[in-house]
Amino acid sequence: MVLLIGLSLVKVGIVSCGGGFGAIENGTFGNIQNVGVAAVVLFSVLFFNRCSNKYLRMSSIVLGLIIGYVLAWFLGMVNMDEASTQELLGFNIPMPFKYGLAFNWSSFIAIGLVHLITAIEATGDVAANSLISGKPIEGEKYLRRVSGGGVLADGVNSMLAGIFNSFPNSIFAQNNGIIQLTGVASRYVGYYIAGMLVLLGLFPVVGIVFSIMPDPVLGGATLLMFGTVAAAGIRIIASQEINRKATLVLGVSLSLGLGVELMPDILMTAPQAIQGIFSSGITTGGLTAILANVLIHVKEEKSTEI
Repeated sequence: MVLLIGLSLVKVGIVSCGGGFGAIENGTFGNIQNVGVAAVVLFSVLFFNRCSNKYLRMSSIVLGLIIGYVLAWFLGMVNMDEASTQELLGFNIPMPFKYGLAFNWSSFIAIGLVHLITAIEATGDVAANSLISGKPIEGEKYLRRVSGGGVLADGVNSMLAGIFNSFPNSIFAQNNGIIQLTGVASRYVGYYIAGMLVLLGLFPVVGIVFSIMPDPVLGGATLLMFGTVAAAGIRIIASQEINRKATLVLGVSLSLGLGVELMPDILMTAPQAIQGIFSSGITTGGLTAILANVLIHVKEEKSTEI
């Protein structure tokens, strides 16, 4: 799952580096300006991450984003027309159930399937976080971390997000990359960051600053993080015994997962429900790996010395 998440998200990072989907539509995708800004951000993050000063190393991603943002500003890539003066000076107090409350069983089923998928992804992310943080990736403590800190936290947070008129949220793979690049895995740092995000969410200007950030700036940083996520997945796989069954499970799950990600039109004629579930390569590969692990039975033969 972790390997699939990293490999699937690399495409997202590359699209951002080229200028995003807007650049694809207007024909500027991949021009020297977009790629140049993304490269500056990428090399800035790498430079600061290799510094001996721990504060520069921990701030490498933020510093890279700031350098890229400033460069994009001078190149005229920041569109300030999207930010009104009223929004910049405003203050926002969330109102619970602002858009009303309704119950729809079909929606329950659809969202339930989505959360089943995010639970699978959360399990992979928690496993990767545990591995790179020096925590066990099996046993009772690991299961408590997955069920409580991963899946249960996703459900509670998504419920709170719905109450305050926002989209459901989930553990995301960038966390793995952040931990590897900064070397910081303390949950207490996460508590402080969560508090800061709650306070910053009251000021629309913060959201506007990030929303008008050019895609190449964000792509240059996320591309590296996505690559480190895939590397974490490889480490998890390499730590296990790769026998014949594991090879088959890896082969079929990676083939189907990456196949759907690279060629999503393969499901174009499938029913809408099937498209909704299997349009994500992460979902397809994860469910395939689970089923293959249960259904494939291989009798291992002991090698004999001749």
